[in-house]
Amino acid sequence: MLRLVVVAGAVVPDTGRRLPGRGAWLHPDSGCLRNAEKRRAFPRAFRVQGPLDVVRLRGHLAELEQEVVGSPHGRQEARKQVDPS
Repeated sequence: MLRLVVVAGAVVPDTGRRLPGRGAWLHPDSGCLRNAEKRRAFPRAFRVQGPLDVVRLRGHLAELEQEVVGSPHGRQEARKQVDPS
């Protein structure tokens, strides 16, 4: 889970989980970000009125997804290997 906070009207990732203010949590996945935007979840979660800028958050998620896709140790190695004997 990725903690988010609002800084100057923009939703930013709080990777160190130390930024002050009301926080919200999101799966580090661009699909979850799209769903949150579609449901207008950020203004409710942060208790603010009006739209919030998510450009920085979108860029952060794109970087995270690029690391997973480009990694030779992607999701394939996360599966358990079962010994057939």
